[in-house]
Amino acid sequence: MAGRRALHFVFKVGNRFQTAHFFRDVLGMKVLRHEEFEEGCKAACNGPYDGKWSKTMVGFGPEDDHFVAELTYNYGIGDYKLGNDFMGITLASSQAVSNARKLEWPLSEVAEGVFEIEAPGGYKFYLQNQSLLQSDPVLKVTLAVSDLQKSLNYWSNLLGMKIYEQDKEKQRALLGYADNQCKLELQGIKGAVDHAAAFGRIAFSCPHKELPDLEDLMKREKQTILTPLVSLDTPGKATVQVVILADPDGHEICFVGDEAFRELSKMDPEGSKLLDDAMAADKSDEWFAERNKPKASG
Repeated sequence: MAGRRALHFVFKVGNRFQTAHFFRDVLGMKVLRHEEFEEGCKAACNGPYDGKWSKTMVGFGPEDDHFVAELTYNYGIGDYKLGNDFMGITLASSQAVSNARKLEWPLSEVAEGVFEIEAPGGYKFYLQNQSLLQSDPVLKVTLAVSDLQKSLNYWSNLLGMKIYEQDKEKQRALLGYADNQCKLELQGIKGAVDHAAAFGRIAFSCPHKELPDLEDLMKREKQTILTPLVSLDTPGKATVQVVILADPDGHEICFVGDEAFRELSKMDPEGSKLLDDAMAADKSDEWFAERNKPKASG
């Protein structure tokens, strides 16, 4: 599957200020771009919400060659109930470990030189206390699956991912589209995968011309298509085409046309300022506090 890339994982965030602090100051990521939207996304990028929302892309470098995080913030929603679907992102950064210690952000060593840390909202990250030579410190995203063999058939046979590692005893497998890209780890769990309200989405790109074929394949295989091929507009930026799928456990998967996405995802030097300005202008916390009301839960 030449030309396919792992792009980002989408997190819904209830507290934009704390979240920005974690990704920027603890993990050491940069704000790559920030966008504000007046109404919900046609492909439900921000979840099942119709109102005003924002998208902030953060990562260790440009989206062209780094796996990044997409932070979606729905105005007026203060938290999202976590499920058991997202099991963590692993990254190699002794700097992040050092930042966490300096800022007194809770860390717990779960294996030699590997620390578990929680982002606001409860999302887990695993920090390897080393810095690798490769350009992108983000190593893998781990998702829970209820039937590893069924999931491998989907991700490998249908989506064309290479299986790098497989451990039947531990019920885990590591997959990817290329050696130098962030990998997807599937971890078998007992019982059903629960996505709750915080459910995320993993995104990949492929050559634009492959999108209709991918949709046709999923139709033929009677797999779930959440959003058939659709064009998404971003004010003042490139329009991209996407297909949104769901794997056998309901994990949301976005495939986007690579050529237009490279145009859309160019780093914006004003990104950090746009995020700071949006947070300063967002008076929703004060509004709810003055009225002694909690923000809605997702």
